[in-house]
Amino acid sequence: MKIVIFTLFAFATFSYVADGGQILLEGTLQQGALILGNAPANTRISINNRTVKIDKNGAFLFGLGRDHPRTLIIKAVYEDGSIVSEKKFVQQREYQEQHINNLPEQMVTPPQDVMDRISQERNIVRAARSHYTAPAHVRSGLIWPTVGPITGVFGSRRILNGKPRSPHFGIDIAAPLGENVRAMTDGVIRLASELYLSGNTVIIDHGHGVTSSYLHMDSILVSIDENIKKGQIIGHVGATGRTTGPHLDWRVNWLEVRLDPNLVAKLLNVSPNTN
Repeated sequence: MKIVIFTLFAFATFSYVADGGQILLEGTLQQGALILGNAPANTRISINNRTVKIDKNGAFLFGLGRDHPRTLIIKAVYEDGSIVSEKKFVQQREYQEQHINNLPEQMVTPPQDVMDRISQERNIVRAARSHYTAPAHVRSGLIWPTVGPITGVFGSRRILNGKPRSPHFGIDIAAPLGENVRAMTDGVIRLASELYLSGNTVIIDHGHGVTSSYLHMDSILVSIDENIKKGQIIGHVGATGRTTGPHLDWRVNWLEVRLDPNLVAKLLNVSPNTN
């Protein structure tokens, strides 16, 4: 029998005895986190009954969303048919509440025709984040896309003009109008367009379901399906869409799962605003 080890650095370490081989997980089991994994070839991994794709080298990853439940079940089915399953607990977070006032009313409660447009744009964004390509560029590290004070954090409950709205799913970085915005790592452009709420928006596919989004830009310098390198300038900081001033709203997803960019950066040993 071989020892099968699941290791969650900085949060938990747990091990199994099974015939399949060693599995390593790196990350912190908390809401908003990205978890990196490696498994023997031809292993099947599922997270809460959701299959996670593994590449030919045994690398895989998955994300834990803003509101991920407390329970996480990791299941591995090895090539020899042996199965290992373990229930773990996901650290629950307390989120801030942020009040933003003086927004145009049509940006807080849009008329019906605009709501129809917003609904269509959400479908476009969802499609841009649905790709599952290889390789996983995020494993090679990332940079922060621009430099400046953090004025909005992941997960905060938003009160707009006194009205509760959806939580914030990114990090707001205050920067001067026209400041460069750079791709956090290599990838392919999946969306480059002006959207009603997020203004000039770019979404980059980094492989294995990981995407990054760049909102409210003043200008866009890339096109759909263009291959991008880490650090490449993709646009400039702006104040387009629903915003009160120049800043970059930076977001990271695993497919439809919203991740905390700050936690992703910490996992990859990147300090804030040191690009």
